[in-house]
This record gives sequence, C-alpha cells and structure tokens, in this order.
Amino acid sequence: MIPLNQRLKKVSTYIQGYCLADIGSDHAYLPIFAIENNLTQKAIAGEVIKGPFEASRRNVIEQQLHSVIDVRLGDGLSVIQTSDDISSITICGMGGPLIAKILDEGSEKLTNQPRLILQSNIQSSAIRKQLIKMNYSIIAEDILEEKGHIYEIIVADYLEGVEPLSSQALKFGPELLKHKNNLFFKKWKREREALYTIQQNLNPQHHAERLNEINHEINLINEVI
Repeated sequence: MIPLNQRLKKVSTYIQGYCLADIGSDHAYLPIFAIENNLTQKAIAGEVIKGPFEASRRNVIEQQLHSVIDVRLGDGLSVIQTSDDISSITICGMGGPLIAKILDEGSEKLTNQPRLILQSNIQSSAIRKQLIKMNYSIIAEDILEEKGHIYEIIVADYLEGVEPLSSQALKFGPELLKHKNNLFFKKWKREREALYTIQQNLNPQHHAERLNEINHEINLINEVI
C-alpha cells in the first residue's frame, strides 16, 4: 500500500467516475491510491520530466497495477486522448498560475467535461478566473495545512453559463468565504503581514503604483477577516 499525505488524501475524496488523469503525478501516488481504494477503475499518471516519469512507472509496476494505470510522458493535458474517457482530472502541488496555464493550453482535451480537482500552493485566484472562462463551476473548496504550508483545493464541474465571480470570491474562494475557519483566518493574516512588510520597504515617491496595489490588497483582506 502506497502511503499518501493528508493533502492528497483530501484531494482523493473528490475523485469520481471511471478514469482519473493525474497531471504532474509525483511518483503516481494518487493514481495508485485511487485504484487500490476503488475510487476509480483506470488511471493515467502524466509526467513532463523523464526522472519522475521513470519513478512513477516503477511504482506502478511494483504495485502490479500496470494493467490499469498508464504512466505517460508529456506536457500538461497533452497526455490525455479522447478515447481515454476521463471522468476526473487532478492537478496538485503547483502554483495557481501554472495550473491555470495547463488548463488553458489543454482546454481542447476537456471534451468529456471531466471533474477538475485542483490543489494550488499559491495564487488560487488564477485558477478561479480560468475555470469561469471554461464554463466550470466551483462546487467545493478546502483549505488545509501540512508541514507549515497552507494549501487550497478547488473542485469544479462543467456547467453551461457559469455566473461570474466577484473580485472577493475570485481572491478568497466562493466556498471558502461561506465557511471561514481558523485556517482561512491564519492564511490571510499571514498574507496581510507579508504585505505590511513590503509596504514598509517601498518608497512612496518611486513605487506609488505598487503601493496602491498593496493598499488595495490589504483592504480586501481586512474586509473578510
């Protein structure tokens, strides 16, 4: 049995359907866990770098799951074929802008309208903007802490005619705003402290525009905490 950290375990609870595609699979831990726990019947582990690709392939073979998990080398969603009949896509452990870029560049691979389960380390707002653009509606969000880092998970299903999100919902998450917990406050107080530090180190004469941006960010945070 492959051990799975709490972050990926939480991600796994949202997997649905026949086939999972895990992009940037990190040793194929999540696909292996998903198959072993009957969360899906088939899986694809996508890796863009040869080293992790080989490590993922070794793990899949060691677990004797090579008949149901296909490890593929390729960039982003390029590893997915229409015939794969993908029902869930997971992209975890990356920054929000990179996840958004992967979705944008591979949007033609989403013809099956699979569920998207996305775990970002920073700047989740970029993901939310991209989801709206692709007619994906956010159905759930989670926030969790592991080894001192606070992560956000965004789960979205395809929905024709998605309502636009307010600037507040884009930044903080529509579902997270509904259920603000201690971690939510911890994350945004930490972000506000970082902004205060930057603010104090900027020269008002030379960095007026940046200071305005930072003041706006601080005000947005103050509104929700």
